[in-house]
This record gives sequence, C-alpha cells and structure tokens, in this order.
Amino acid sequence: MNRRGPMNRLLPLDSTADRALASATRRAFLTRTAGGIGAAALQSLLGGSLVGGSQALAAAAPAQGLHRRPSAKRVIYLFMAGGPSQMETFDPKPALTAAHGDPLPESIRQGQRLTSMTNGYPPKLARSNHKFARYGEAGHEMNTLFRNLSYVADDLTIVRSMHTEPINHDPAVTFLQTGNGVEGRPCIGSWVSYGLGSENKDLPDFTVLVSGTGQPLLSRYWHNGFLPSQHQGVQFQSHGDPVAYLSNPPGIDHANRGQMVDSISALNRMHFSDVGDPEIEARIDAFQMAYRMQTSVPGLMDITKETQSTLDLYGAEPGKASFANNCLLARRLAEQGVRFIQLYDRGWDHHGAVTTGIRNKISQTDQATAALVTDLKSRGLLDDTLLIWGGEFGRTAYSQHNRGKEYGRDHHPRCFTMWMAGGGIKPGLNYGRTDQFGYNVIENPVHVHDFQATMLHCLGVDHERLIFRYKGRDFRLTDVHGRVVHDLLA
Repeated sequence: MNRRGPMNRLLPLDSTADRALASATRRAFLTRTAGGIGAAALQSLLGGSLVGGSQALAAAAPAQGLHRRPSAKRVIYLFMAGGPSQMETFDPKPALTAAHGDPLPESIRQGQRLTSMTNGYPPKLARSNHKFARYGEAGHEMNTLFRNLSYVADDLTIVRSMHTEPINHDPAVTFLQTGNGVEGRPCIGSWVSYGLGSENKDLPDFTVLVSGTGQPLLSRYWHNGFLPSQHQGVQFQSHGDPVAYLSNPPGIDHANRGQMVDSISALNRMHFSDVGDPEIEARIDAFQMAYRMQTSVPGLMDITKETQSTLDLYGAEPGKASFANNCLLARRLAEQGVRFIQLYDRGWDHHGAVTTGIRNKISQTDQATAALVTDLKSRGLLDDTLLIWGGEFGRTAYSQHNRGKEYGRDHHPRCFTMWMAGGGIKPGLNYGRTDQFGYNVIENPVHVHDFQATMLHCLGVDHERLIFRYKGRDFRLTDVHGRVVHDLLA
C-alpha cells in the first residue's frame, strides 16, 4: 500500500504503519521522531536499502540508504567571487585580437541586455593581453600564468559552456548558491548537510572560509534558509578565534561550559516536549556542537602541525589570513569528514584593469589551488572529493572603463568557465564551446541548475528527490529545473 509520507512524498508503508500514521497529527509524529524533522525528511527521502555500504547519512536519522552509489563523499568549492574573465583564464579568443576596437556585432549580441554600467556607450570588442598555451595530454588551453595549475591539468575537467540568468553580483551569487536569485532559499552546502549529514559529530557538516578583498560577501550565501538551523554554514577564521565566540569568557572553564550547556539543553527538551517545534532540537544540537568544537576546532585549525614541505607546497604561512592557508585548512577539514567546504576568494570583479587584475589574482591563488589538487591526490582523497573552481558569471568580450592600454570587462551571464576535479568527474575533459568572441554558448550548454544536479549526483543524491516541504510547497535546490550532465562523469 502506498500513501503520502510526512514530507508529502509517496512511501511504501504496510497497513499497520498506515493506520498508526493516520491516527497521528503531523506535530505529534514529528515530536516522536528521534531526529526531528531532519530524520523525517531522510526517512522519506532515502527509503530503501543502504547502497554500497555508505554511511553518508543525516545525523540522528535512521540509516535508510542513498539514491545511488556516490562517487564523492564531500565537496571543496573554490568560489572566485566577482566573476573571473573567461577570456583571461581558460577560454582564449584569438578572434578578439583581430577585432580589437570594433563594435560588438548585433549578430553576436542578439539583443541581450547590458548592465547600466555599459548602457551609456556602444560596447567595443577588446583583446586579451595574456598569453595562453596547451597543457597536459588533455591539451587544456590555459593562461600561462597558471604555472602551477598547468602541472595538474590532466586532473581537471574544464567546462566552458556554463550559463546563468542574473546579471549583477548579489542575485548571481544567490542563484548559484541557492538555485534562486531571490534571497531566502537554503544554499548548496545546507542542502548537502540536510541530505547527507556529517561523518564527524565534533565538526559542522558545512564550513566556510573567506579570503581576499573586494566584492562584499553576505553571510546569507551560506545560510540554511528554511532548512533546520543545524544545516547553516559555519564560518571559520584563519586567525584569532577559529570560530566567532568559540573561546570561553574570563572566569568560565570547559567544565563550567559543559554544565551550562547540559542545563540549557534540559530546559530546551522540556520546551520541545510541550510545543513539538523541531527548531528547538536544532537549537539543542547547536549548543552541543559548539561545546564539542571548543576542543575539536583549535587543533584542527593549527597549521603549524603541518610539515614545512607541506606549508611550502601551498605557500601557507601560519597565523596569516590567506587563500593559501584556507586551501590547506580545506584539506584538513576534508580529512576530518566535513561534507561541504566552501572557500570564497574575493577580488575577481575587474571592471577596470582586467589585465593587471587577473595577473594579481592568479599569482595569489595559483600555487595553493594546484597544491590542493596535488595534496588531495597524494593522500588518496581526490578520488572521493569533488573539487570545484569558478565564479558567479563571466565577463564581456567588450571593454569597459578604458584607460589607455588598461580596460575592464562588464558582467556577462551568457557564458562563463568553471572546472571540476576528482569525485567521479572524468579527468582531462574539455567540455562545451563558446563563439569566436566568447559571448554565447554554441555547444553543450550547462546551466547552473545542471551543475547543481550533477554535483548532487556525484554525492549519491537525486536532485529531484532531495525535497523539503515549506509553506505548503515542495522545494529543492534545483527548483523545477536541472539535468545531470552525464558527459562529465567518469
């Protein structure tokens, strides 16, 4: 017999269970469920036998199984905030050199909207002043400034045909992170935490590290939205307190703090028994996790424990906030079973001086990015870690804010480049193609929702079945869109 489950999905239930559930109110059912609403979601979502012996299941939820055998256990997402120029990084366009200074042809623009920063003057095509070469057996074309990344070229799959809709930073980042350009939805890391849970009870499922300066980053980019609050991203800091307010205040030691947490948890459980609000359980979990993190996090964030050769590999300097330090911390977090590790690096928004700007950003990130690939591979972690690099959109083929030989490029959502490595992705693949000016996708388009669906697929989750009911509607990361890009899979 089939009936609608507690999260409004069809579940196979016997007649006894049907009668029991039919006699229970939704709140009573959730109150009696050991893991609260997270467990109810996983019971509904992950029905069936355990696949491949994987224990990648939500904390406090009974083990029910994944949708498929996962090729990745975790994600490290290197988010280049600001929108890196594809013409200066991984998608060279020699035709721009010949057409430099010419107006953008209408046959290329095709009536596409421009930002208000461009609308005031006719756009003119602009060449890239960077040199490119082919690297590895894959023959990846990359800016020659990627001196270190070029050595791991065959581990990368470069997707040049990404596209999105939002044309400004905040909605574009929000769209890539949450599947919707309007704030309020859960972000990718929160969905992964909700669907899979943690492999380490002493650390959050979802962590965030930030480096660089430039375009503002809002904490809602790693917010849980309407998912239970234990799925919110926790921002780690590379200097000072590893997590804000992690240290005890003067006069409070670890034992005192433990007693305080136990007392607060007891009061919260009493409150939960009265009102049955699942968010109270999330609050209990948050207090207990914070207490455990007081002992687990400081040692984890102390990179002085690494060998000098490892520090030199990344270019990391203990005590210094940097992208290199964050990449090394990402590897340490991955080793400890953190599900989703997001590194934001700011400074890729080059409306002016794109030639100099790209040179500076590559010099700041190239060594550590390549080191992360190399280090994960040498430790056997790359096989089950999905590594992602990219920004929220691309840049225009035409120039902006001309200043003699220097100029910038405006926002461009119609095509941009990302790369992925490890975690079940086919290595050494060049996927997708843009036109001669890098303005439109002409082969194998990959939408943001397709990227999200493919990432979840690598983690063993069907994006169409990772659902949360909120205000009477079933929501998912990919909304009502998305397809798995099987060509990218090994």
